[in-house]
Amino acid sequence: MQIIALTGGIASGKSTVSARLAEHGAVIVDADRLAREVVEPGTPGLAAIRERFGDGVVAADGSLDRMALGRLVFADPDALADLNAITHPAVWRAALERFGQARASDPDGVVVYDVPLLVEASADRPLRFDRVVVVEADREERVRRLVEDRGMDHEDARRRIDAQADDEQRRAVADVVIDNNGGKDELLRRVDALWTQVSEAATGSARRR
Repeated sequence: MQIIALTGGIASGKSTVSARLAEHGAVIVDADRLAREVVEPGTPGLAAIRERFGDGVVAADGSLDRMALGRLVFADPDALADLNAITHPAVWRAALERFGQARASDPDGVVVYDVPLLVEASADRPLRFDRVVVVEADREERVRRLVEDRGMDHEDARRRIDAQADDEQRRAVADVVIDNNGGKDELLRRVDALWTQVSEAATGSARRR
């Protein structure tokens, strides 16, 4: 089984790449989805967040108030680091479970770990991936997408981008960099070419066993 890490900053187009790889047959393990699961009501993760950040980050129904938490952590690097120290290890444990399930289902398959914070969570990720794919787009293009597509104001968009690893840090861990400054069709062609390489490698590995 091949495990590919797919990462990219907010509004880089990573989700489009992930969806295309799923169409090709990859099993997607979504770190963002796991991050929601590990802080659901009743979890140790949510209890730890409440203890660190207070009752104001918990909604009336007992769920995590993500907007309230976001206002705290994206304006305070120390607070963000504390949040990451709670969530990153929990997400990685959940991801390892999904990898094991995928391997049991199809030992020759391809798993894509869709993980925005690959660089930021590297200390909690001892497993080495078969390939690291980075999706990137220019900073101002990403700001534009956040403002026009997600309704953020410019200041909030830039703050969200600046809270993540920068392009240089992501390239340092990349085996493949996919540029997404063009149109969607161009992006999908690049993803299709990547899948050809990945599937050929998976086939070759299966034949050697």
